[in-house]
Amino acid sequence: MITDIFKPAKIGFLELKNRIAMAPMTRARNEDGIPNENNAIYYQQRAGAGLIITEGTAISDTAKGVLYIPGLYTKEQVEGWKKVTKAVHEKGSTIFSQLWHVGRVSHTSNQPNGIAPVGPSDIQAQNTSAWGYNENGVEGFVPASKPKALSAAEVKNVVKDFSAAAKNAIEAGFDGVEIHGANGYLVEQFLNPFVNNRTDEYGGSIENRSRFLLEIADAVIEAVGSQKTGIRLNALRRFGRFATLR
Repeated sequence: MITDIFKPAKIGFLELKNRIAMAPMTRARNEDGIPNENNAIYYQQRAGAGLIITEGTAISDTAKGVLYIPGLYTKEQVEGWKKVTKAVHEKGSTIFSQLWHVGRVSHTSNQPNGIAPVGPSDIQAQNTSAWGYNENGVEGFVPASKPKALSAAEVKNVVKDFSAAAKNAIEAGFDGVEIHGANGYLVEQFLNPFVNNRTDEYGGSIENRSRFLLEIADAVIEAVGSQKTGIRLNALRRFGRFATLR
């Protein structure tokens, strides 16, 4: 039986006008990190889809690996996203925010005060680029910097950042959130045994390596509810641009 993708669908509490979803696509159009009228126009033009997942949205000022991406950790960003959600809802579509922390796939120029990016370990991503500034201040692809391994206390703080960003998303009018746990970014870095060499409760066994993701999921669900929480996952890779490499 072939399902008509143009028919409405009810998924949990969501009542979608059709069965078409727009996948997240990084755009890097917000130099100040605050969504604006152009973001609203962009998403409204694509609101023919029943469900939109936004571009990756930084959960904190240390979560970024690409210049000019929007965030969800300041009041100004929340107000900016309200323009987007209003524009999409006016067209009868549903929109989720993708919550993003790139972890080690970043460069010092993406980080506040030029600090090192963070990861589960201090293993530098090889053959992997961020979008930042080189030593001459020229914008472009730059090699990912050597990361600083998060302490156990810092891991807990990142979990709190995901939770806070989820709350901000709902305040901004989003219908739900998607935790970005794929593509070689921070959540997958914890899951990946070739990247995560920790010996504490966040490393070693698959149960321990999954702990970070599960704590994020629990915190986000507590913040916004299980029906408004999704997770993006993919199979671990040892090759590819985002280098789940040794």
